[in-house]
Amino acid sequence: MDPFKSSPQPATPESSPKLRADTKPAVIGLYGLPGSGKSFLLKELRKRLNHGEYEFYEGSAMISSLVPGGLDGFQKLDDSTANHWRAQAIDRIAHNCRQSGKTAIVTGHFMFGCEGHYKAVYTPNDMATYTHIIYLNMPAKTLHEQRQKDTNRKRQYLPMLDLEAWKRTEVDELSRLCQEHGILFSRLAEQPDNQLLTALRLIQFSHRVRTVPNMARVDARVSEILFGQNNLQTMVVVDADKTISTEDTGKTFWDVQAPLGKLFGGPLGYSEAAFLQAVLLYEEAANEEEFEGLCDSVAFRTEIHAEFKALFRMMATQDHVGVVVVTCGIRRVWEKVLEREGLSQTVKVIGGTRISDDMVVTAEVKARIVSRLQREEKLRVLAISDSPLDLPMLETADEAIVVTGEEQNRSSSMDKALLEAIQTRGLKARQVLLPSNVSPRLTDAVLAQIRLSDKELLDSVFSRRRRLHPHVWHATDRNAAKLLMSPTRDASVAGPMLRKAHANVGLYLAWEFLSEVLGVEEYAMRHVQGHHVMGHRVRHERETTIVALMRGGEPLALGLNEALPLAMFVHAASPDDIRKDHVEKQKTVVLVDSVINSGTTLIEFIERTRKLCKDIRIVVVAGVVQTDAVMQGHALVSVMEEHGVHIGALRLSENKFTGFRDVFAKRKIQLAPESGKLIAAAHLKKLAPETDDDGYEKPPSVSYEFEELYYKEGKRSNVVIRVSIQADKESVLKEYNDLVIECFGEGCRDKKRKKEKRSARKLFRSRRGVGSTFRRVFLRGA
Repeated sequence: MDPFKSSPQPATPESSPKLRADTKPAVIGLYGLPGSGKSFLLKELRKRLNHGEYEFYEGSAMISSLVPGGLDGFQKLDDSTANHWRAQAIDRIAHNCRQSGKTAIVTGHFMFGCEGHYKAVYTPNDMATYTHIIYLNMPAKTLHEQRQKDTNRKRQYLPMLDLEAWKRTEVDELSRLCQEHGILFSRLAEQPDNQLLTALRLIQFSHRVRTVPNMARVDARVSEILFGQNNLQTMVVVDADKTISTEDTGKTFWDVQAPLGKLFGGPLGYSEAAFLQAVLLYEEAANEEEFEGLCDSVAFRTEIHAEFKALFRMMATQDHVGVVVVTCGIRRVWEKVLEREGLSQTVKVIGGTRISDDMVVTAEVKARIVSRLQREEKLRVLAISDSPLDLPMLETADEAIVVTGEEQNRSSSMDKALLEAIQTRGLKARQVLLPSNVSPRLTDAVLAQIRLSDKELLDSVFSRRRRLHPHVWHATDRNAAKLLMSPTRDASVAGPMLRKAHANVGLYLAWEFLSEVLGVEEYAMRHVQGHHVMGHRVRHERETTIVALMRGGEPLALGLNEALPLAMFVHAASPDDIRKDHVEKQKTVVLVDSVINSGTTLIEFIERTRKLCKDIRIVVVAGVVQTDAVMQGHALVSVMEEHGVHIGALRLSENKFTGFRDVFAKRKIQLAPESGKLIAAAHLKKLAPETDDDGYEKPPSVSYEFEELYYKEGKRSNVVIRVSIQADKESVLKEYNDLVIECFGEGCRDKKRKKEKRSARKLFRSRRGVGSTFRRVFLRGA
């Protein structure tokens, strides 16, 4: 017999999306002793819940629909065969839910009991299918009376003590099994008058956690906190319990009992399922009004460290610094504590211990919040915590501080976990002693001490930073970028191999950057096996023009062209080289240069392109972009915003270099009328690259000699520029030599010095040692 034969289904006025075949559907079991009202509750739920989202099953009815002879036939079966059909019944329900995408609510039996003997009737399939079990925890006295008054069904007489023992056995065993199998477990309130409302809340909660990812709900809360804070540059993400206070508010809430310690120390550990179960424990412990009262009491006994109060109050005066408490504990307690201190407008709280919080906070959630603030909001993040649970958050942050508390209260496992993170995963952290007289963790060499009031820390938190423009994409920290940039900086790589290395960068940026910013489109192609299939390429490839900014941009542009073979390819030594026929009827122009320093030249190309076509999309691709050039407030950024330009680079660089092209734009040398020499000493100084104060590799030493040459007939005056370059590495020397050639040209126009020109050029081209000399003669009318 087909175990999945059709059976009558409840009406579903609206459709639900189907779950993926590999997704475990949400199946909620309603359990309780016979006579506790499972069928009645299912009937009431059927009236109130949306049939487009839920399916409703009587477990016994499903078994009856599958077993030959129905329930009468089932009751005659031996235990092994009966369990087989029980397993088939729950499998059928899971199958239906997977097909419909709905949440199932199923009534079931866990044990049958008689005179102190109990026989379990659950199957491994039940434990593998259920996502939440709700137990109708009716008082034995009420249950006894209800069973006696039941005229619809003949029930075995059992005294109240037996019913109480049976119920206690079921609850204990179900609780244990649910933890072992990652199933949520709730005991429905004992008062019959609010059972239905409580059941509705629990079922809707269970449905939501299965259908809406927890992180999506956390992200919504983060967005809510960030809304309107447009000037933020730095965010402090701080743990709560035993970090900003010595108190563990969770322990205080539960006072003598410690169900959370038992929960997190059990099979679920600190998983999301464990935190969801903790929410149900808080729900079970108190209704909303009682919970608020308990939170008031706990908050009254909780004091924030004076050092954190002072830090938070400083942050209240700055619109570019924010702070958020992210806690695995009780959100309402910390909101009340911060409100009492007058900090509730400055410090927001993310946490979840009630259904109304609509989230749970785990170690992974904390780390992902930090990552989201860095990646999407472009914020610098300082993370502070005391717990080994928060090490992923500390490791993700730009700066990490460990709070070291009193010996009797702090985590005993933190030292070992912290040392491992520092030694094996590269965590860089410092510690704050609170109170200041406690003994530190590890050694000062491994985990240096700092105070929250130290000037160095405050400067790090409160200093204003220019922000990278959001339309700038780069792969600086990616392993792929490190591999690709190495051959372009290797002095032993030259000629065709060097051009190929730059072309590979172009290929990578086409696949990684252009495919994201421009999108992809489908096209028909012939498969290797002969039939036609759909392939993908960069969107509007045929209507794209790649412009290589000469000379440095050509190898990179050729790599882009390899990835976009249908695109038009243009060489442009100056903006005027871009013509109208290069952009008309095109949708995208990709400007390609090897290095963007100040962006002055690039701005000219962007403005030229926009002048030729007001609607065309402009994208810039570069090997290296100087960081300052793409920071908010820079001239290039203003042009990007005005013309909607996106920039993609293999890496950003902090090195500052004023290129020769900026000084001798278009190779025009200005001469003073009276002497024929260069006009301004300031122009000469601009040729020397600036050095960096942050410890980056310094550019090479560049020196210049200027002399006037006159032909005997006195008809022309000439200026000779001799450039001598000394560098630490041949790779650096080669880079600067290329810049000199690009700026001044390759040859000498002084026919009388032709021999000298050849020898200088040979020395220059061979790049022997780490020094070279280049000579260029400029002829001007007398």
